[in-house]
Amino acid sequence: WGEFVELFKTNDIVKVNLILSGLYFYGYNELATLTIKKTSAVTQSVANTAKRVIVIVGVAIVLGESLDPMKLLGCSIGIGGVFLYSVIDKLVGNV
Repeated sequence: WGEFVELFKTNDIVKVNLILSGLYFYGYNELATLTIKKTSAVTQSVANTAKRVIVIVGVAIVLGESLDPMKLLGCSIGIGGVFLYSVIDKLVGNV
């Protein structure tokens, strides 16, 4: 922990990145809360799942990775599982 504190004090890039990351995450959480208030938790779950797809495809494009069928199947299973869990959790939680 001491090394990080020293790095934070002496390196402006680390300081700016840490502060901006915190502000970005706070803004993201505020936006998610506003979205849930305006729509429903299920809509937010669907949007969050779509975000995951966009991030995976975007990163693959930026890094020049191929999305062969096995990778797509793995991503689909993972994202589908998260989506189903979110929807079922919201539906069961309302009962």
